[in-house]
Amino acid sequence: MKSIKKQLIKLIIVIPLLLIILISPGVNIITDYLWFDSIDLSSVFMVRILTKLYIFIPLWIFFGGFLLVYLRHLNKSYNHLSNFNYKKFITPISLILGALIALTVSGGIWFDYLKLVNQESFGKVDPIFGMDISFYFFILPFVKEIIQILLTFLGFVLIGTTFIELIFSDQIKIADESLRESPSEFVSRNLNKKFFVRLLSKTKYLVMLLFLLIGAHFFLKTYDLLYSDRGITFGAGYTDINVTLWAYRAYTLVAILAAIATFFASKKKKFLYFASGPIAIIALTIIFSLTASFVQKLVVEPDEISKEREYLVNNIEFTQKAYNLDKVDLVEYPYEETLDYDKIQRNTETISNIRINDERPLNQTFNQIQSIRLYYDFYDIDIDRYYIDGEYTQVFISARELDQYKLDNKAMTWINQFLKYTHGYGIVMSPVNRVTNEGQPELLFKNIPPITTTDLVLNRPEIYFGEQTEKYIIVNTDEKEFDYPSGSDNVETMYSGDAGITLGTMNKLLFSIKERSMKLLVSNNINSESKIIINRKILDRVNEIAPFLEYDSNPYIVLSGEDGKLYWIIDAYATSMAYPYSQTFNFNGKTLNYIRNSVKVVIDAYDGTTKFYIYDENDPLISTYSNIYKDLFEPKSEFPVDLLAHTRYPQDYFDLQSRVFMKYHVDNPVVFYNGEDVWDIATEKYMGDVQTIQSNYVMFKIDEKAEFALILPYTPKGKPNMTSLLVARNDEPNYGKVFLYRFPKDKTIQGPIMIESRIDQDSVISPQFTLWGQQGSSVLRGNVIVVPIENSLLYVEPIYIISDNEDSLPEMKRVILVYNDTFIMEQTLELGLKRLFGEMDDTPTGAEAGSLEELLDEITEKFNLTKESLDELELLIKELEEKIK
Repeated sequence: MKSIKKQLIKLIIVIPLLLIILISPGVNIITDYLWFDSIDLSSVFMVRILTKLYIFIPLWIFFGGFLLVYLRHLNKSYNHLSNFNYKKFITPISLILGALIALTVSGGIWFDYLKLVNQESFGKVDPIFGMDISFYFFILPFVKEIIQILLTFLGFVLIGTTFIELIFSDQIKIADESLRESPSEFVSRNLNKKFFVRLLSKTKYLVMLLFLLIGAHFFLKTYDLLYSDRGITFGAGYTDINVTLWAYRAYTLVAILAAIATFFASKKKKFLYFASGPIAIIALTIIFSLTASFVQKLVVEPDEISKEREYLVNNIEFTQKAYNLDKVDLVEYPYEETLDYDKIQRNTETISNIRINDERPLNQTFNQIQSIRLYYDFYDIDIDRYYIDGEYTQVFISARELDQYKLDNKAMTWINQFLKYTHGYGIVMSPVNRVTNEGQPELLFKNIPPITTTDLVLNRPEIYFGEQTEKYIIVNTDEKEFDYPSGSDNVETMYSGDAGITLGTMNKLLFSIKERSMKLLVSNNINSESKIIINRKILDRVNEIAPFLEYDSNPYIVLSGEDGKLYWIIDAYATSMAYPYSQTFNFNGKTLNYIRNSVKVVIDAYDGTTKFYIYDENDPLISTYSNIYKDLFEPKSEFPVDLLAHTRYPQDYFDLQSRVFMKYHVDNPVVFYNGEDVWDIATEKYMGDVQTIQSNYVMFKIDEKAEFALILPYTPKGKPNMTSLLVARNDEPNYGKVFLYRFPKDKTIQGPIMIESRIDQDSVISPQFTLWGQQGSSVLRGNVIVVPIENSLLYVEPIYIISDNEDSLPEMKRVILVYNDTFIMEQTLELGLKRLFGEMDDTPTGAEAGSLEELLDEITEKFNLTKESLDELELLIKELEEKIK
């Protein structure tokens, strides 16, 4: 009896699990459709499904029909098998195998097929074969894939036929069991010349087709030479064009002749005719490999620049085009040393937006002083610009997201995770150029609920969609949602947005299977008005909608000035490895040789509305995608006006372009070959370590007014002086324009690492760093910001002090300003500028007051502070002693 009960219990457990496993694919398709339909993009989902079905049916007919005809033809050779009723299995076997093959193939080629039939022309041809670039993006990949599929299919058919011949042919000799014949003995007795001649007579047409496909494969390989990495440059070189190209053409011809030889080999029963084709290909491979090596070593390398010159020109031109660097304007920067305080005052918009804070220490600070509760988290800090009280102001901004993994373990219940703790709340914003007396950022937006002293308005602070919202949630349930903490109590709310899929009886069942949650199915808190919200993590969300795009690693939050709501903006890229002659580079873990920042995605942080806007309408690749998904993309003209002022030239894209431009700014092939003008990205000391400088968003006057720009300084390879500054404009109507400030070659322009070295050698500044470092604190150096002003350059570096205490925060304590050969360190940017340009009496570096009485007052004030300020107190005492002397 107990045994029966155990069996019943096993069945009760196992049967539902088996059902779930079997129906999960169908459930995923249905729930995916429901989600796409809930965001008004069901047509995007149906494009994929209908295209696969559209391709599947003819492929099924082709593969299933081919197998049916072939197996019936093959069956005639084995009449003795009729006793086993083999014929009746041919049709179902053919249909089932054909369906499986068609299903696999359609799932692999459907998107390439859509790109093929919806392609847009690039309007540029390659220099070798004269084909439009679209051929390499859309036609060539699809044709190569089809040939590879047919080669694989025919290969399996021929292997299968060989096994059938081995097993069922009455010509095969089976040894007496008593001999205990080994497999090797069986093969040696039966797999001989006669066997292969007999096999060839049955499969001659398949083998002929196989050789023709191999010929087509070699013919298409000629186009692959445009991606060759042989020699000094990417793309076809001298040896590729003069040797390898002819080798592939020879292989193609031999493969065609091998197909003809196969027919005669079958007729004449001469296996040697058949073997002549493969033997010839092997022989030619050896000959051409040796020839290519000989030509490369003895013809090209002794006269490389002459032989490769035209191919270098191709590589330079096409690489610049592929990375959109052919449009970079060169602007001569007439560097002068004429900056004075009057010019500083004429550029107040630039000066008032010089960044003296840094996002990395600021992230730690925000999380300690503004997370409010342990379960809130600031994932990263973004930099943007707003008109605040009429002033164009550069700011740091960060979203306060809810991280459920930081809830107390006892609070990690199913209700809390999926019904209660559903969203983050509000933002923190601070200007880039102001800190408090304690060295902490001055906050323009802070606290929960958010408060501000500015004219900015935040009407909808809830964040249901973000960078950390990984789990699904269920809203409009009988359990109210936690909104935000208020003293010792919590304020609760009910979601009023449009996001989500209504959980009727059937949908509850479907999503309980999808999410593998029985509680979702049986919970009494879920009612007929409840909705499930999935794909809340914004990068997962956009990848689910448009996985054919690459996405920027740094989405950023924006406060709309029109409706007071929060939106995420994500930069998206159309990328490829198909651009001929273009050098490959790594971009966010992916190798590519073509990229355009073609799309910007806007996501409503409250209701998840996701819009894809085409931002580069000249990109043929995104135009092709737009032809495929007619309801997905919207033109740039439809981009929300209030968000247009916050679009940024993405750092990921700019950093890639800057890496390419280090070498590919050169147009002269001889200079390029010799590496005479290769640049490095400048280096700096950051937070104690020397590193390659990162691109920075800064504000400075470009034409008539200050603009939000992205910059990166270059130095000559292996040298510290600065040669140029790459600049990308962000503000309309000049968004996306990239230019290079080229500095005079007859002057030494200090690079950031030169500034750092001179700071270390400064007789006033360096000892103060040493003093601070001896008082239980560490000195951290921020980014060196290069600010172009009135044909001059001003260098600014913030200095942070952090106590060795575990919970201490970095405090911005000093600002170093450098102009020409003058170095000033002050407590504020304003004081530093006045001292730098002689607008106040020269006082010891770092002093804020000029008189003995002021220093005594400040010492008294500092003495009443906590022990964490002792390092600053000792510095002031030292300054007092110097004044007394």
